[in-house]
Amino acid sequence: MSAIPDFCEGIQYFGNQWPDFDLHAKHAAIKPGQSAIGDAADPDAVYQTLLMADALRYLTLQVCGSKGSGHPGGFASSAEAYASLVMLGHTNIVTEVGHHAPGFYSAMFLDTSLEDMGIRTVSDMMARFRERHGLLGHLSGAIPGLLAPAGPLGQGQHFAMAGALLHPGTLFPVTIGDGGMGEPYVLNSMMHFHTAYPNVTNFLPVLVWNGYSQEHHSMVSRMSNEEMISYWKGHGFENIILVDAKEHDDSGQSGPYVDSTRFSHKARVAFSSAVLLGMDEAAQSALGGTLTVVIVKQLKGAGVHTVGSKSHNLYPADTLDKPHMIEGLQRRAINPEAWAIVRENFVRAGGGPAARTVVTENSLELIPLGKMPLYEHAKGEKAVPSTAMGVLVAHVGKTDGRFVVTNADGNEASGMKNINDALKIRHPTPDPIYNQTPEGQVYEPLNEDACAGLAAGLALFGSRSLWLSYESFAINGWPIVQTVAQAMAELRRKTPSIVCMFTAGALEQGRNGWTHQRPEMENYFAAQMRNGNTYPLFPTDANSIQAAYDYAANSFNKCMVIVASKSPLPVHMDMREARNAVERGAAVIHESGCGKTVVFAVTGDMILLPVFEAAKQLEAEGHRVRIVSVVNPRRLYRPADVAWETVSEPDNAFMDDDEFNALFDGDLLLAVSGGPSAVLEPVLLRTRAKCRDTFAWKRGETTATPGEIMAFNGLTSENMASRAMALLG
Repeated sequence: MSAIPDFCEGIQYFGNQWPDFDLHAKHAAIKPGQSAIGDAADPDAVYQTLLMADALRYLTLQVCGSKGSGHPGGFASSAEAYASLVMLGHTNIVTEVGHHAPGFYSAMFLDTSLEDMGIRTVSDMMARFRERHGLLGHLSGAIPGLLAPAGPLGQGQHFAMAGALLHPGTLFPVTIGDGGMGEPYVLNSMMHFHTAYPNVTNFLPVLVWNGYSQEHHSMVSRMSNEEMISYWKGHGFENIILVDAKEHDDSGQSGPYVDSTRFSHKARVAFSSAVLLGMDEAAQSALGGTLTVVIVKQLKGAGVHTVGSKSHNLYPADTLDKPHMIEGLQRRAINPEAWAIVRENFVRAGGGPAARTVVTENSLELIPLGKMPLYEHAKGEKAVPSTAMGVLVAHVGKTDGRFVVTNADGNEASGMKNINDALKIRHPTPDPIYNQTPEGQVYEPLNEDACAGLAAGLALFGSRSLWLSYESFAINGWPIVQTVAQAMAELRRKTPSIVCMFTAGALEQGRNGWTHQRPEMENYFAAQMRNGNTYPLFPTDANSIQAAYDYAANSFNKCMVIVASKSPLPVHMDMREARNAVERGAAVIHESGCGKTVVFAVTGDMILLPVFEAAKQLEAEGHRVRIVSVVNPRRLYRPADVAWETVSEPDNAFMDDDEFNALFDGDLLLAVSGGPSAVLEPVLLRTRAKCRDTFAWKRGETTATPGEIMAFNGLTSENMASRAMALLG
């Protein structure tokens, strides 16, 4: 046996040399100074693609087995597809399948990217797998060389499309599992994107069609090849390349899904050749302007310890000393010279290790926004907060041509027509009546997943974006924003924050009924505040919303969520006060008289209408009233409450006790929210007031006016005033 490469330290089994090894693996198929093979039909390239696929399978299984945990089966059935992309030099690969993580980590190990984490040998990799400060169970963009996170299914295509939009001429493959095909909007989102951006075809879905989901047959497992091709054609794909392992089977396997690793060596090489040639055709097609998909049909678990859904996950009994694991590893074991060839090809592919070459390893250059065109409304004036913000959004879009606004329900419905007037809706049908143009910067698919997905993907990949939504419907898109927010917390580079703005909340949508009254969404934001990089912002008026958007648009590696109304509302703060409230967390907008002090801590804008009425009633009874607008509640936590020191671009600007007490000290504190009360937790945690209570959203109902829906939820001035007087005795 030849000398074992140092990086192989920890590999448990080495195999015999394959037939024709000296003929086809004497030298790496990717030549020195090159970033890809020269010819997909080259027998050496085909042979070494298959070697790479088995090396990936072996590492995936041994690393998972080292912990009796992890997911080897899904990636195993995609190994030839992944290896083909690498050999062709296309290494900006994302996935929607978090369960493929150990395979992606194996790729990053083989191209030396993981050396940036101190992982240099297979032993190192096993020690760090599924451990803190190591290789977490599902993909994270914090791992060197990996472009994006993957956890919830149905998200990966958004990252591929964002990458394609930002980097013309670069291919962004995205592996999609047939289990994930059951998630909403995967093909729908790509279809809408292609309609809006018909010239952006340099993303390449790679469907890993293996017949199984996590614990059962996949819902598309009964489709014929013709039906699957029609399914993709029906979503706008023009070139569908399907490579079916069954067509190369010489081992007599039954059923439509087969394990290519059970074929003869000659048949395995033929299947590898079909995948490599198909992938090469697909890459050229996608880069050449044709919407293309590759479908690789092969049994789940091909080449690991078992097949089908049973291969999906390892359990404590699936350790490296068990016979079925030993047998699986020995079947995939390759000789030391093969490991050396695989490493050489990986290091050269794409121009070098992914940790040095993929697009997300460097920050995109951002066009300076300059000074925002803030317009200061006079105190007491009525103005529409959402419209005031729209002016600034238009400025950002006019300044930065890459900037994209996404909205499912329409900006006009949110009082932000000025965005459409300035930036135009991206639509293939030009129509000035509707502000439509094929080159617009406003992206309007009618589902929130696609809206949130593109906006979040663009932000993660380094570009500015804005997701606008009705608060009620935002829940449909929030999971990918949460995923990206967590990824931004871990990134080793700066990237613009993901910025969202939710309008037409519960209090404005009475006649539409409970379908448009779901502010429970705000509890999600509240919970994420403790993560360290999520900031729900509740501007009080048209001045403070401008300050909030200026603050959000110029931040990095954070999740900024602005919640505001589309109705004309009184202005309570001048611009200086508004900026201070956003930066410090809260500000007094009303204070009166003497007597026992009632403090209202309020998040929101429209909810201030009954609060001010309650203040009048209490003042008439001889009480002193202070109304504090809580604009940025994350700032009001104590530093130890928030994991601020664990995130990229850390921010430890928390309000100190003296300033906090000056705002919130009183005989009684009433925490008031037009949504749920969780966003006011920082105030309730820190207040020294012995007497306190909350007024918050309960549930939706159909009503004729905002006042009626507030009354249904007990949010009336009479209730607030009477409760305060009862508590004060």
